[in-house]
Amino acid sequence: MKSLFHLAFNVTDLDEARRFYGGILGCQEGRAAATWVDFDFFGHQLSLHLGEPFKTECTGQVGEHRVPMPHFGLVLALPDWQALAGRLQAAGTEFVLAPQLRFAGQPGEQWTMFFCDPSGNPIEIKGLRALGALYTA
Repeated sequence: MKSLFHLAFNVTDLDEARRFYGGILGCQEGRAAATWVDFDFFGHQLSLHLGEPFKTECTGQVGEHRVPMPHFGLVLALPDWQALAGRLQAAGTEFVLAPQLRFAGQPGEQWTMFFCDPSGNPIEIKGLRALGALYTA
């Protein structure tokens, strides 16, 4: 079964969101109104609405680092992850957790990065050599 994920959440400024999701992340804008905008988030639908973003706290443990919870994200093939990491770095993105490899040489080997959108919504992007390895223990 092929399915698409939909996530709706609040942002504080739609123009800033457009510059970030459309410009930096490269997501195509979809339908929009005065108080919301949809994006194709790498094949999934994000609906960004004007409002107060979720409260987050750095309670998640990733290796030796604390990361914001809740957060959402994406898993990309490694070349796509590397290209996105480069775009984010070139744009001067402030990372919660800079692009890095974790679990090197282990079954769950993955590259990861954490950052926030301009409204403070935390995002994690993972990169894998083989997407089928995502659930490898």
